[in-house]
Amino acid sequence: MKYNKFLILIVPVLSFLLLEIYFFYPKLVFIVLVVLFSLVFFTARQLILASDKNENIIHIISLPILFVFGSVFFSFFIPSGFVIQLLFLADLIFLYYYVRQMYYYFLKQELYQKIDMENLSAYGNFMAFYFMAVSFFGLQLYLDLAIWKLMIFLLVVVFLVVFQVFWVKGIDKKSSFFYALLLSLIMLELAWGISFLTLSYYILGLLLAISFYVLIGLIKFYLFGSLSREKVKLYLIFGFISILVALLTARWI
Repeated sequence: MKYNKFLILIVPVLSFLLLEIYFFYPKLVFIVLVVLFSLVFFTARQLILASDKNENIIHIISLPILFVFGSVFFSFFIPSGFVIQLLFLADLIFLYYYVRQMYYYFLKQELYQKIDMENLSAYGNFMAFYFMAVSFFGLQLYLDLAIWKLMIFLLVVVFLVVFQVFWVKGIDKKSSFFYALLLSLIMLELAWGISFLTLSYYILGLLLAISFYVLIGLIKFYLFGSLSREKVKLYLIFGFISILVALLTARWI
């Protein structure tokens, strides 16, 4: 289909319009989420069918779904309409670059740059995980849901993020499954422990996201055989400083 390139503009613009419908008509949130999922799913399916690549569609749709759905859940806890609009604008920009990268990957291989996709994946997955983590703690506070139900939610998020990150990095499926399971268990323990802290859900989500970033970074270096004492120190120092800054600023959030 020669019009596939127009998906680069159609998908982010339609997604933004759907998010605007949700903003002005919050009761339609579930309908908007279903339409957004369908839009991302059929876009990915179209790109796969139009190419000669045999990719698992879950690898393609997990990041944009987590990012957009996470931003919608995150918006539940944002009192400022202006900030929500900025968040939806970030969705539009992210989807534009993501769909463009997928278009290059499937149909314009000569324009595809793996490093660009890796950078986009790193940014997108961190933000998506942060959105979901804040939602995890926010739902626990406002809806008083059983912690085990929210743990299932977090487990699915961690699995999808890890599989997407490892797919972009070219790590085999067997390793992806094992380390996704290992990281999921670690994150569940951390989330359970962090949930007892008397901090805002913004800070709790950030603490969990930073921990996830450090752990998955170290695992990637290990799987590629490039893990060294210096890299471990660098990541641990970065994680410690980031968490310290988050805790010090917690009083203003």
